[in-house]
Amino acid sequence: MKIEPFGVEIWMNAYETTCAFNLAETCVHSLTIAELMALAGRNDRDLQALLPMQMTYGAIEGSHRLRTAIAALYAHQTPDNIVVTHGTIGANNLIHHALVAPGDRVVSITPTYQQHTAIPASIGADVVELRLQAADAYLPDLAALRTLAKGATLIAMTNPNNPTGALMGRDMLEKIAAIARENDAWLLADEVYRGTEQTGDAITPSVADLYEKGISTAGMSKAFSLAGLRLGWVAAPRAVLDAVNIHRDYNTISVGMIDDHFATIALESADRIIARSRAITRRNLAILDDWVHATPGVTYVKPQAGTTAMLAYGRNLPSRDLCLHLLADTGVMFVPGDVFGMEGHLRIGYACDTGVLREGLARVGGWLAEHPVE
Repeated sequence: MKIEPFGVEIWMNAYETTCAFNLAETCVHSLTIAELMALAGRNDRDLQALLPMQMTYGAIEGSHRLRTAIAALYAHQTPDNIVVTHGTIGANNLIHHALVAPGDRVVSITPTYQQHTAIPASIGADVVELRLQAADAYLPDLAALRTLAKGATLIAMTNPNNPTGALMGRDMLEKIAAIARENDAWLLADEVYRGTEQTGDAITPSVADLYEKGISTAGMSKAFSLAGLRLGWVAAPRAVLDAVNIHRDYNTISVGMIDDHFATIALESADRIIARSRAITRRNLAILDDWVHATPGVTYVKPQAGTTAMLAYGRNLPSRDLCLHLLADTGVMFVPGDVFGMEGHLRIGYACDTGVLREGLARVGGWLAEHPVE
């Protein structure tokens, strides 16, 4: 099977461990194990409980306790509707391989995480893209979606959107579900940023709860600040999980027992971790918003959720070249917009340590002032 190179992951692998100020990171500022235990109200006895744990494969689909904690994030899911995966990236990969066949029509709402176009294309699907536009606040044109979805097997999207931070609420999600229903299509929502809404206390509804053929993928990396666990999941009808498990048997067997253990501790205190993540993302987006409005030539559509935004920089310079200049001269790392098909933009991850964000933006602002548009 041939597949196109994964642009954003290649970029991150090349520079994220050597840059001074990582404004490309998409996780809410990562937790240490000590911070996790404190947030969850645990103590050293809980760590000591790991010592007699025998390192077997563990529960193949994920422990019942973990799947129960995951199901609690949804309105209508049960542990039997959950299977645990190696990160959200593993969940997405399994869904596409389980449900998509050569010749199938797959509609992907883009820009998006590249899995949702490249994997079905590599399978031989007919992948059509519905491109989001800044003029529409990066929300989908539903009339265009209805046209593209005719005869579709699968509609794929990220909500909140990666990379723009746009957020589809219940009303729009129900309308998209209705379009999927008209075509008897699966509706896949990569919801790894769910829980990072910028306003209110409610968590955005999941498509797994809104549509009988809705599928949610998510994980511990973004809103839960625990990417190092490499743990995600699929929430879906049991028939989907049965199809997923056929493929999962070939590439997963089970997740690590220690990952399962700490993910369970985190999700049993999900409200506390989500509150921390919202405090960070809301504080940091206010800082970014002030910087954008104070920096000549830089504009954006303010995110409604997530941890990322697309910055338009108003220069006749390829985004990759600008990123490399900024890395070399300021130590600040962004992601070039060209990996999302958005030349003329940079993706910023603003949910990092607040001090890193402030210093990184100050350095970039200084560099832009020293290099005015010609």
